Amino acid sequence: MNTLSRRDCIVVFLAFAFAYFLSALIRAITATLSPTLTAEFALNARDLGLLAGGYFLGFAATQLPLGTWLDRHGPRKVILYFLAAAVLGCVAFSLATSFSGLLAARILCGVGVSACLMAPLTGYRRWFAATAQMRANSWMLMTGSLGMVASTLPVQWLMPLVGWRALFVALAVLVLGAMVLIAWKVPQWHATVPATQDEAPVNASYAEVWRHPYFRKMAPLGFFCYGGLVAMQTLWAAPWMIKVAGYSPLQAATGLFWINVAMLLTFWTWGMVNPWLTRRGIHADRLIALGLPVSFVLLAIIIGASDDLSTGSGALWALYCVSCTFVSLAQPAVGMAFSPSLAGRALSAYNLLIFAGVFTVQWGIGLAIDGAKALGCTEIAAFQLAMGVFLLCCIAAYAYFLTAKSHNASKC
Repeated sequence: MNTLSRRDCIVVFLAFAFAYFLSALIRAITATLSPTLTAEFALNARDLGLLAGGYFLGFAATQLPLGTWLDRHGPRKVILYFLAAAVLGCVAFSLATSFSGLLAARILCGVGVSACLMAPLTGYRRWFAATAQMRANSWMLMTGSLGMVASTLPVQWLMPLVGWRALFVALAVLVLGAMVLIAWKVPQWHATVPATQDEAPVNASYAEVWRHPYFRKMAPLGFFCYGGLVAMQTLWAAPWMIKVAGYSPLQAATGLFWINVAMLLTFWTWGMVNPWLTRRGIHADRLIALGLPVSFVLLAIIIGASDDLSTGSGALWALYCVSCTFVSLAQPAVGMAFSPSLAGRALSAYNLLIFAGVFTVQWGIGLAIDGAKALGCTEIAAFQLAMGVFLLCCIAAYAYFLTAKSHNASKC
């Protein structure tokens, strides 16, 4: 396994980070646009959840073939093909005139940006030293948080000036720019990283990934806790602030802005401290076990005290999202549990679980809200009931994580 020089690592990281910044912006922009799209297309909670979740449905649908393609053809070639679909998706969204058109375009956008994290993480597994991989993962997530910051107040400010359709045209142009940068700066796969004897064969199947004890140990956390974090951050935190806490759309966008700023700073901090923690034997499993329960307590406070703490709802959501970032350590830990030639498949399989969870939680909460209202619950009670069910699912996933056995625990 060859590693790049420090300078080349920085250049490659920045090229990939720009694409991931845009993918996160595209992912999260529906939260800020939700009041506008709801009014313009007469969407209910179920439609809004499906629209936001459609992105993740397209994203998840590509993960299994994506992992195989990454291991065989390398990050540079694969991500360029995928980003071309993202350009088409952004243009299609800008031209949509119906809910079905919006949904199809969001699914295409999800397909198009689905390699924006897996491609660099697969490359980092081969090109970066082991101590740098956890840092690179955290700082990629930091750039994603920066994209989510850009999706809040900046989008809210630009909306009256250019409209949401022009914003998606601009996103298509920026994605084209990211493709040029990656084609220019990211090295070819086989020219840089020759196969080694200890790597798994190229035609190894996903069965080796799915039956791995450590992968199974982390799977429910990825689906419910990590997927739920993304679902809250990219959709349901904003409707909660508007419908339950009584925020205006601008106040909700401001709340999202600070949530994403907090996430950005948190992932930057994780990137700084991860190498130090790893050198001292403090690994992902231990950090998740100690830190993740804080998120359960905060979500319970949000649900149970929403009427009394409505003015601080944005701050509570920020604290909740920050406390959930312990689960982000699971993703690189899963990748490092496998050989470099299986890393693409392992990471993509885990990403499939995460984004299937995002889709399920986003749409499921919308269905639960509409169902509770149909049974006579008030809108606030319906939101609380839906979030309560989600919280119970997260606690169950955490309990499984604590009890499941893994012979790879020492590596992670």
